[in-house]
Amino acid sequence: MEQKTITVSDARLREAATQGMDEFLQVFVDCYKEAIGGELNAENMGLLNGEQISLLAYFIFRDEVMDGGFIQLIHNGYGPFIFDNPFAKAMRLMGAHDFSKLVYKGKRLYDKYRAELTKECSDEDFMALFERYPEFDELDDEFVEAEEEITETLAHYVDEHLGQFAEVVKE
Repeated sequence: MEQKTITVSDARLREAATQGMDEFLQVFVDCYKEAIGGELNAENMGLLNGEQISLLAYFIFRDEVMDGGFIQLIHNGYGPFIFDNPFAKAMRLMGAHDFSKLVYKGKRLYDKYRAELTKECSDEDFMALFERYPEFDELDDEFVEAEEEITETLAHYVDEHLGQFAEVVKE
């Protein structure tokens, strides 16, 4: 599968930028999701380049962790995507150094508890995972406290390297 040229409207980007960093980055993520048919998988991953996949991965990471922490991220099947790929390295290269270190800490716990956290279980058993693995609480808290700064760092990086994330077109 050949990489798609992802285009974003200059006007849409400018409008989103006035609304904030989240909205600015969301324009790119929405374009990526549209290009891949809604959800990233092994079949469509080749449509995006490494930077695009990394930005999309950050949004998946952020949404999962903000909703239910690292345990939810792992339980919902994103562990291999985040921790067995160079996601942490990509975040470091984009300037999010402390976040990269946090992801590496998460990987150590993921490697240690992967089997237990990825088992099929009832909602009740899932909720019990949070009590059985309190080591993740500190990581969750650290991410929640830093999320805004991380998102801002990534937004600046994307803004300074637009061509790596999409082709900006004037309409």
